[in-house]
Amino acid sequence: MDRRSFLKTSALGGATAAATGLAAPALAQGTRTLTMVTTWPRGLAGVWDSVERFASSVNAMSDGSLIVEPKAAGELVGGLEVFDAVTAGQADMYHGADYYFTGQHPGWAYFTTVPFGMTAPEMMVWYYGMGGMEMHHSLGEIFGLKSFIAGQTGAQGGGWFRKEISSATDFQGLKFRMPGLGGEALSKLGASVQTLPGGEIYQALSSGALDGTEWIGPWSDEKLGLQEVCDFYYPAGFHEPGAALSVATNLDVFNELTPAQQKIIEVAAGDAHQHNYSLFMANNGPALQRLISAGVQVMSFSDDVWDAYGSASKEVLDGYMDDTLFADIRNSAESAMSATSGWSGRSDSVYTAQRDRVLSTL
Repeated sequence: MDRRSFLKTSALGGATAAATGLAAPALAQGTRTLTMVTTWPRGLAGVWDSVERFASSVNAMSDGSLIVEPKAAGELVGGLEVFDAVTAGQADMYHGADYYFTGQHPGWAYFTTVPFGMTAPEMMVWYYGMGGMEMHHSLGEIFGLKSFIAGQTGAQGGGWFRKEISSATDFQGLKFRMPGLGGEALSKLGASVQTLPGGEIYQALSSGALDGTEWIGPWSDEKLGLQEVCDFYYPAGFHEPGAALSVATNLDVFNELTPAQQKIIEVAAGDAHQHNYSLFMANNGPALQRLISAGVQVMSFSDDVWDAYGSASKEVLDGYMDDTLFADIRNSAESAMSATSGWSGRSDSVYTAQRDRVLSTL
């Protein structure tokens, strides 16, 4: 049912209810179905779990008055076309990674991740406690969206390569898949950077269109089969230290919902966010061990590679500072990150290092 027909039907239903002495908001008189396009193929490990968790939570909490109907990448629009589809009103909402849409505005990157940015816990502090959510809303409303983070992968791997990366010069001419501002930084090291949706990565590696890629982490990467086409895996990367996923609803559609339904979308997004983070964290360790057992060579980047990453990342971020909104988002995120790490660096980090040292001796 399209939006106009739905409102007309609801209005008639509301008039009937009033005549019989039953008072209720018009949109609560029936079931509203929201079409949600996604950047993910159906069933893709981790990210599709977040889609399903969000949709099922909305359906359950609304007692069936609000139904989210997910569409995988390619079922209605392409994986990288979901932003335009929702802003144009062709779909009601999307689930994806907002850093795919930095072409619309570079500030979107901060609501997924930026190079040398926040870890997952640091992002949670910023988003829920230090103004990040409000900035997400402000940016989204410029494009006619109401946005919430609704997933979290945790730290993502540095990537899969056909050959060992010994120094920063090894990126010269390398055909590599990396979205967002991390991809822009890598291009400054001479890489030929591509942005591909997850469903296209394996084929691009198999055909030689890519020399390497990053995806998410051991669990999702194993499911995608990247160990079949690349021998070298770098678990630690600079580009996505804590990557959030997002749900964005067309703002007109969101404003048509009742306050209770709007709150259900917000709460379901938050639930999907924390559940998704625990899912990735629970599965990545065992998956990494399976990859090692299967013969994957697990590597670490040298300090000179990290230094090159850092210089390139700063150059990319500084290049957008003439945009006032980007500068406001960056300054807010970095201020929150500094405040959080000032404590966690002297508590959590010290504790985990000492815990692992002590337990290894017992």
